[in-house]
Amino acid sequence: QVQLVESGGGLVQPGGSLRLSCAASGITFRHYTMAWYRQAPGKQRELVAGITSGGSTNYEDSVKGRFTISRDNAKSTVSLQMNSLKPEDTARYYCNAENPFAPRYTYWGQGTQVTVSS
Repeated sequence: QVQLVESGGGLVQPGGSLRLSCAASGITFRHYTMAWYRQAPGKQRELVAGITSGGSTNYEDSVKGRFTISRDNAKSTVSLQMNSLKPEDTARYYCNAENPFAPRYTYWGQGTQVTVSS
């Protein structure tokens, strides 16, 4: 049974930082492309950042220079360090795992809420 369990969300003031973590089980983690998505109320889910099995990363334009995605294959975890947070970063953040050779094997976590407000 595949599980992706996110943690680290919460309420933070503008300009603050949060670190999200996602612990994966039930998959051969090192083979998977991992990503963070987010969905704000009334909006579509969007890709925030991704990291391949080889460590290549990509970011949504609005988070470049503020967010950093990383992975620890030994611990089967992926993290998202979020700095200089803005109110528009408020959303539910979801961990995603995709097998790049068999995209049908795509899994989602339950999400963790990030709220940026003063």
